[in-house]
Amino acid sequence: MDDIYVRKVKEGDVEAFRYFVRTYQHMAFSVAISVVKDAFLAEEVVQEAFMNAFQKIASFKGQSKFSTWLYRIIVNLAFRKLNKEKKWQIDSMDVVEEVEPTSALDQLQDDERKHYINEALKVMPSNESLALRLFYLEELSMEELIAITGWSLSNVKVILHRARKRFYAALNTLLENEVKMII
Repeated sequence: MDDIYVRKVKEGDVEAFRYFVRTYQHMAFSVAISVVKDAFLAEEVVQEAFMNAFQKIASFKGQSKFSTWLYRIIVNLAFRKLNKEKKWQIDSMDVVEEVEPTSALDQLQDDERKHYINEALKVMPSNESLALRLFYLEELSMEELIAITGWSLSNVKVILHRARKRFYAALNTLLENEVKMII
């Protein structure tokens, strides 16, 4: 489907680009916030990334999926913005979109799960947070992760390994602190 819209935009149908914005806006924000850790900066990165993608779509050769190309733009812009702004804060956001809960208890459990995932990702380095989000939450392959980030296969494996360990440690700390507050 992306190929059809890429062709339309390349042929001058400016309105066809809206398809990409609608399709990828949430994932784009998710990727950006993984790196910059600030909702306002993430929105800036996403807006700039879509503008860049629109302006440079003629250079898209179709050697990868459009989404991979777009996410690579987002990751590059996000790391540039992070280096420029030196921001390390994040606003709450939903990272896991799940099937519609069946009861209020399920909804509460889903909301708590999202909260703890977000809080754990907040305290992690940007590259580890990004790797976890892309690989586990967005279920991208190693090859797609390499294409998006520009990291080598061995680097991706190391980052994912460290990220998993750091994520579990952060999650355990959060849960321990929550239990202490209750008691």
